[in-house]
Amino acid sequence: MRYIIMCGSNHDTINGTPRQLVEIGGERIIDRTIRLLKKYGVKPYDIAITATDPAFYSCGVEIIQYDSHGPWHRCFMPSEEPACYMFGDVVYSDYAIKTIVETETDDIEFFASAPPFHPEYPKPWAEPFAFKVMNQEHFRNALGTVAELLEAGAWRRDPIAWEVWQIIKHTPINRIIYDNYTVINDFTCDIDCEADVEIYRRRYNDSQGIFETD
Repeated sequence: MRYIIMCGSNHDTINGTPRQLVEIGGERIIDRTIRLLKKYGVKPYDIAITATDPAFYSCGVEIIQYDSHGPWHRCFMPSEEPACYMFGDVVYSDYAIKTIVETETDDIEFFASAPPFHPEYPKPWAEPFAFKVMNQEHFRNALGTVAELLEAGAWRRDPIAWEVWQIIKHTPINRIIYDNYTVINDFTCDIDCEADVEIYRRRYNDSQGIFETD
């Protein structure tokens, strides 16, 4: 299985640095994800990054260039083989990566947080973390349906991971169901701004360098 870490366009920055390349505890977020994937047995040649910024070439894994113009869901790169699509701006715990790598599916599995949230979780809403896709045909069909509904104006916002999962699970659109996916409830979450980064930096400092779940 390939692990594809989606890092978006070079417009997704915090103080001019791509969010995925922001450092926490002396390690860039993307490097942390790659390190933990390797820890749980993923080979370097099975890890790739979708990105448009040349700065990602320093990550030491394959870079997949893509056209970042258009709807967000286009960043899911076509693949004929099983693939796990992960989000490059997520600070994953050791437990989260272990769960994603070791969870088996014969179709598609989704990983995200859900309320009630862990005390270390930094946001008041749930966030998506990964899609693990064995059935690429099913996944591509779902993405196609999302695109059709977007064109028809059916979504309340530009569709992202939650909307893709609603189509896959045939649940009502524009409504999150919190009990039909693999829940990861610890400090794992994405970063959107400098304030988010500071939360994780404080946690790292308070833990004296131990930045994993207890």
